[in-house]
Amino acid sequence: MSLLAPHHDGSERHVSTLEPTLGDTVSVWLRVPHAVAAERVWVRTTPDAEPRFTEATIDRTTGHEAWWRADLVVHNPVTNYRFLLDGGAGGYRFVNGTGAHARTVGDAADFRISAHDPPPPWLRDTTFYEVFPDRFALSGAEHAPPAWASPAAWDEPVDTNGPTAVHQLYGGDLRGLEDHLDHVERIGANGLYLTPIFPARSSHRYDAATFEHVDPLLGGDDALIRFVKACHNRGIRIIGDLTVNHAGAGHEWFTAAQRDAESTEAGFFFFRHHPDDYEAWFDVPSLPKFDLRDAELQRRLVAGPESVTAKWLRPPFDLDGWRVDVANMAGRNRGIDVNHAVALAMRHTMAVARPDGYLVAEHCYDAAIDLGGDGWHGVMNYLAFLRPVWSWLRGEEPMRFLGDPVPIPRFDAAATARSIVDVVATQPWRSTVSGFNLLGSHDTTRFRTVAGSAARQIVGAGLLFTFPGVPMIFAGDEVGLRGAGSDAARVPMPWDGRRWDHDVLAAYESLGALRRRSPALRHGGLRWVHAEGDVLVFLRESRHQRLLVQAARADHRPLVLDAATLDGTLGQRLFGSDDARVGDDTTLQLPAGGPAVHVWELDP
Repeated sequence: MSLLAPHHDGSERHVSTLEPTLGDTVSVWLRVPHAVAAERVWVRTTPDAEPRFTEATIDRTTGHEAWWRADLVVHNPVTNYRFLLDGGAGGYRFVNGTGAHARTVGDAADFRISAHDPPPPWLRDTTFYEVFPDRFALSGAEHAPPAWASPAAWDEPVDTNGPTAVHQLYGGDLRGLEDHLDHVERIGANGLYLTPIFPARSSHRYDAATFEHVDPLLGGDDALIRFVKACHNRGIRIIGDLTVNHAGAGHEWFTAAQRDAESTEAGFFFFRHHPDDYEAWFDVPSLPKFDLRDAELQRRLVAGPESVTAKWLRPPFDLDGWRVDVANMAGRNRGIDVNHAVALAMRHTMAVARPDGYLVAEHCYDAAIDLGGDGWHGVMNYLAFLRPVWSWLRGEEPMRFLGDPVPIPRFDAAATARSIVDVVATQPWRSTVSGFNLLGSHDTTRFRTVAGSAARQIVGAGLLFTFPGVPMIFAGDEVGLRGAGSDAARVPMPWDGRRWDHDVLAAYESLGALRRRSPALRHGGLRWVHAEGDVLVFLRESRHQRLLVQAARADHRPLVLDAATLDGTLGQRLFGSDDARVGDDTTLQLPAGGPAVHVWELDP
């Protein structure tokens, strides 16, 4: 991974149009450094699964590299392509999403262009803030607790005993969140992701009892209408959280199914022996699994104008999209797999109910098979962002990720970067940049606990705000909240500023502002410069801006770059505390301190 390797990505600097339609001709550019020059270059596509080669020509050259251009036809809804180079200093090699290979390679890591309808145009300019409503803020309104709840005072410690933790109710509501929108904007967030807001028998509300109205504990439908209007008046987008994989055991559809094995609703679930033996999410009885083959269930839940999916996107509620809980499991059960059909139904429904709606899937593992571009716009990027970053920045305390049987390992920078590259290479660029990058969520240990120090947390935040993709901050991370495990991570937001880590907050504020004013961070590609030991260095490049980013997890030996390979001169430092040193016009020495993040602008 260096600037001496050929480079292409799916961003606007390397692809002439990011939103083609079938039949369009698209120009793609491959950058080949002079040190590994090629005599001839072709782009290889596979229209209708048959390879075809189109020769490229040199479009322009710089002091460091040649830009080869080729035109390809978008013949199929998803067009795969890679480059073949021959002759010159580099010789025979293929270039795909994982790099250059002087050997035969398969198609799995080919670059991909999607002709499906694009994600909403506002998405790339958005930073999301995740709120777990029960734990964010009180409005002072009185809400009588239901029988299942164990009421807790705001400063009371969280219950970390799983079976009882879900019943601990602190009483946060939508009006309380509305009262703190200034804080959301303070850190540069202009999108809100709300975990479920429907009535349930738990504080997390993933066991919905109905999808027909907002939980009265949160203020009910009127509170949501008022809240969405307040957010939209500030230019803040809001997405909800929908469970299409399962319902709660108290859901009106499930109770109807249990009462009558011949009912319409009985077809919505997988009963092994009616009424009490049924498929459930991870065999948790309170979460009976939907059978999404059922046409009536599809009509009520995901497909068409009368569905739950559509209802909450239209006036008067006007949500801007959905995050879909355990989307990787929805519609899948042993020999049954209608997952893609579910994603398609939701996209088609949203295209009518809210044409600029956003559909993001919870997917903690390899999502490539589900990211063709016609279903989920993107996924929560646990595999290609959170896990590698955790493994690079984790402290000394062993930490586990979800159900892993062993603690996460500690990677060096090379393994971290390679982990990211290998996953991103298997999915369309558009899907990569349309997914959530995150350091933690309501389902994980707090990132501050993982990192073990404020300094390493700030390095993680630096990566979060400078990487391709949509940043998502779990509420409270920006003030340094801690918690090992998901239950402990759901600690109520402390509104007494004396309990905040103000150095961390200042870093999030500065990085959020930097992203909002930097086209390269919102629309640019990613080119690795250096990835070894304790240091990651990469370029973010758009048509109008080029940035150099250095992230270090510890003090390290000074890193000296060949300045000529940057095809530009180092300009203003935009984030960080140390300046790089320019040598004799041929070298550039980056700061050796760490943990630290630095961002510089490159001048032409």
